[in-house]
Amino acid sequence: MAEILVIAAHPQIEHSHATRALMAAARADPARVTVRDLYALYPDYFIDASAEQALLARARLLVWLHPVHWYSMPPLLKLWLDEVFAYGWAYGHDARALAGKDLWLAASTGGPEDSYRPDGYNRYFFDAFLHPYEQTAALVGMRWLPPLLLHGAHRVDAPTLTAHAELFAQRLRSWPDWPELVDLEVAEPCEVPADARPHD
Repeated sequence: MAEILVIAAHPQIEHSHATRALMAAARADPARVTVRDLYALYPDYFIDASAEQALLARARLLVWLHPVHWYSMPPLLKLWLDEVFAYGWAYGHDARALAGKDLWLAASTGGPEDSYRPDGYNRYFFDAFLHPYEQTAALVGMRWLPPLLLHGAHRVDAPTLTAHAELFAQRLRSWPDWPELVDLEVAEPCEVPADARPHD
């Protein structure tokens, strides 16, 4: 089974530049990479959590591929996260199905990079919007990898987009042998107190 699982989420893939190009790049290596197009698979928003968990259980690297929507992930990916990273499976007492796996974000933004600055209209450096992703990885025991970002995606020219897709494909091919991962620290485990957990 493929050891890399790409969960792609773009609500209007027909208008996509970056997500569509990166999905095609990932699909070029089907022996190693499985690509799941959430909006094609679940147009009714009824997610088969058991099927998704089975794929995740076999994967070693989970990739979230999406455009940034309101400084976060698209709604269907958020629903996928809510239902698939379930209490009693991904986290909770003796629930560590994802522990030791890697999580990588490949995202695109509409705004240019210089808009993500204190003096830009988005007011914060883009890293400020990544804390929920990184903490999600920590809570379920995954290693958060440095994200791959493409800013101003709908304005980039064809050579830039091609180069970005080729970089994405190269990173998938070479994972986990990325030089920056040698010294990458794994977040300390997040132990949720019993009184903060749902009732069994």
